[in-house]
Amino acid sequence: MKRARFSIATIFVTAAVLAFLEIAPVQAQDWAKARLNNSPRHGEWVEIKSGDRKIKAFVVYPERKDKAPVVLVIHEIFGLSDWVRGLCDQLAENGVIAIAPDLLSGQTFSDPDRARKSITALPEPQITGDLDARSDYALKIPAGNGTLAVCGFCWGGGWVFQYANMNPKLKAAYSFYGTAPDEAAKVANIACPVYGFYAGNDEHVNVTIPTAQELMRRAGKKYEPVVYGGAGHGFMREGEKPDANEGNRHARDEAWARWKTLLKQLP
Repeated sequence: MKRARFSIATIFVTAAVLAFLEIAPVQAQDWAKARLNNSPRHGEWVEIKSGDRKIKAFVVYPERKDKAPVVLVIHEIFGLSDWVRGLCDQLAENGVIAIAPDLLSGQTFSDPDRARKSITALPEPQITGDLDARSDYALKIPAGNGTLAVCGFCWGGGWVFQYANMNPKLKAAYSFYGTAPDEAAKVANIACPVYGFYAGNDEHVNVTIPTAQELMRRAGKKYEPVVYGGAGHGFMREGEKPDANEGNRHARDEAWARWKTLLKQLP
């Protein structure tokens, strides 16, 4: 496993604690809204049919003269926040079309805890169906070049591994501080490289990395995790805040530098 600056600590993790990995409440994200308001790129809401339901997604297009790869963005446990939409804009700034499905479409919440509880209660077949519907839509975007990748954060980072095992059309998967697989069957069908981005101060998640490394190695799959020392869980969001601490800010900058390089490698 590649490491950035510091080593990881390890303790046991179970699926039962997944909903509580992000303990800090999501506060007003005016800084994220400001980015969206000032962006020169085209962003829009779209509505897509998923079975008998209709779900929303936010799409941002890059400014480029040729067709672009598409990256499916799986949001955090808090839902499709302004920060997630702002991240889509940052992806588009780096040359890809970003599409983030709102997996809580049709639901509104007065506080983050209610959103957290609702998202962990979503049936897996519904989540998979919604992601498949968005993937089908993404591959048909006229400005897209037919390449599809997936990224996700925290809860969504765990789903990145899961969805990579379900969708053979993916060309790359980027998992940010999401729990990694613990069984051979959960990696057997992965057809693309998986790149992990983890926080040094995030033992609950990091303990799952070695098992996943071994499972992926045995299956002949590519998995490249990097741990960013001094950062806490959620550093991609926390490191972007105006009052971010040095550890989270530095980890976010390093992770973005790595991610930009990987995005350029998409066909």
